[in-house]
Amino acid sequence: MPHHHLAGLACLTSLLALALMPLRAEPPALPSLISQYEADQHLLERHLALAGNSDSALAHQRELLRRWVARITALPFDQLPHDQQVDAVLLQNELQASLLQLDIRAERRTELAPWLPFQSLVDSLTEARVRGEPLDPEKAASLLAPAPKAIKAAREALKTAKQKKDGKTDAPPQSSATTSSPKEPVPALALPTPHQALLASEATEALASNLKRWFENYQGFLPDFAWWVRQPHDEAAKALADYAKYLREEIAGIKAPSKDKESSSPDADDADNPLLGKAIGADNLRRHLALEFIPYSPSELITIAEREFAWCEEQMRAAAQEMQLGDDWKKALQQTKLQHVKPGEQEAFVRDEALRATAFIKQRQLVTVPPQCEQWWGTRMLPLAEQRDIPYAAYSGHDMLVAFASESMKHEDKLMSMRGNNRPFTRNVVPHELIPGHHLQGYMAARERPYRRLFSTPFFVEGWSLYWEMRFYALHYQTTPEDRIGALFWRMHRCARIIVTLKFHLGQMEPEQMVDFLIERVGHERFGATSEVRRFIRGNYAPLYQCGYMLGGLQLLALQRELVGSGKLSEQQFHDALLKLGPIPVELARASLLQQPLSPAFKTQWRFDAPSNTP
Repeated sequence: MPHHHLAGLACLTSLLALALMPLRAEPPALPSLISQYEADQHLLERHLALAGNSDSALAHQRELLRRWVARITALPFDQLPHDQQVDAVLLQNELQASLLQLDIRAERRTELAPWLPFQSLVDSLTEARVRGEPLDPEKAASLLAPAPKAIKAAREALKTAKQKKDGKTDAPPQSSATTSSPKEPVPALALPTPHQALLASEATEALASNLKRWFENYQGFLPDFAWWVRQPHDEAAKALADYAKYLREEIAGIKAPSKDKESSSPDADDADNPLLGKAIGADNLRRHLALEFIPYSPSELITIAEREFAWCEEQMRAAAQEMQLGDDWKKALQQTKLQHVKPGEQEAFVRDEALRATAFIKQRQLVTVPPQCEQWWGTRMLPLAEQRDIPYAAYSGHDMLVAFASESMKHEDKLMSMRGNNRPFTRNVVPHELIPGHHLQGYMAARERPYRRLFSTPFFVEGWSLYWEMRFYALHYQTTPEDRIGALFWRMHRCARIIVTLKFHLGQMEPEQMVDFLIERVGHERFGATSEVRRFIRGNYAPLYQCGYMLGGLQLLALQRELVGSGKLSEQQFHDALLKLGPIPVELARASLLQQPLSPAFKTQWRFDAPSNTP
């Protein structure tokens, strides 16, 4: 055989041998792992969508998280590039935060269980449906038939407990020759707190929704289903709706919303409703702070906020003196609030301010603004119904949401809305929401390391926009004392958020005191202050979310001084680099920019605090 044929055969044999060798799998890169984790979470959440907070759903989610903890722990951390070490720390932290949220959900389920005696029944029906188990209509009807009586019994027990608490008792039944057999005794049931009653009402509504979806899945498709199940289902559905309403209105004290939301004032429904929430305590605050990479105690953070608040008051007094009002900054604030546009002009004013802010940063080369980001945004006037929850301008992912007085408001409410959305206030809000704030930030996060949006934190997301408020103020963007007062009002407000929310969770401040603080110390209108506190304590936000604005801004300001102040980066280089890292905790952004050594056991340690007015 010719030599070149032998060489070719040997080469082919070697290639075949190499192909048949068992491949040693290389560990996937962290961005890929993070995408896999997100896919697992998304699929499991869809699979368990009907199961909600059932014991089974919580157990499945906990098992998924534990598997991922083991998988990340097994990674060869020291062999990873630095950028992927950051990703590994981020994912480990995300898993721990998710486990904490599961603990909170499980604790809440246990806490509310006494007032949801029908929960296990609805959970079992919906979970069997998710698993695709065959359904026996007659058996399902037998399970559902006792539910209305049990739900009504729970309601009567609560009514008895409430009457006992209020010192009221029903009059004893009068004797009669025709009196029917005595009623069954009502089982004792402890009275929930108003906040617990509100949560139980929402849980009942969620269970009713699950039961409705369960019924609709079989109705019209499974022979004999409606014949057996319709009547017990309809009775159970009505009992659940009545029970949820009773919990919400009679125990929690929450009024039913107006039927015609477009013809009532924003505060018409909430004016007399109680402010309901639950303090989580010092230990839980510290757990949340550690997961946000904040190495300070709650009391230390309150001290920082009070210091920043005092500086704002000092600046307010200086602005008041320029307005010839002495030290009376509150009077200066009231005059500033009167500087609002005429009805119909607010949307155009917002657009003009957005162009002005963008030109300001481009002229000074503070941060790169991609052309599409600069062009692709809009404005939308908020209908009255939406202004109930959003009384000020906000951002929605493309549109700047513009709040202003509507013709259907009462006269005094129109004036209050215009005062709350005056020109100096709005002049500060627009760059916060659009460019260089949330719009630019969101544009870059979708294009640079988009997988890191999983780790989004208010300490970066809200901190970024608050940081720009501080930078604009330092760069004299506000040219009049009224404009400075408008900027300082929001800055004081972010300091106040730290003070009132942390003191609430530490048990040092009641909701009504929080409202009074925002009105008396910051200068809020009562409706705005009440709406703010309702949002702070309700539980729809993470307990530290409101702290993220000012504290995140101070973190970014400290990092800017460390890198730009030292000459290591220009201002534009610094801001561009931050945006390319994604909305991650600022301490890990710092570790990335400084290439600091990391370990799997990385814990927060950066004591970033320095007064915001420090050069």
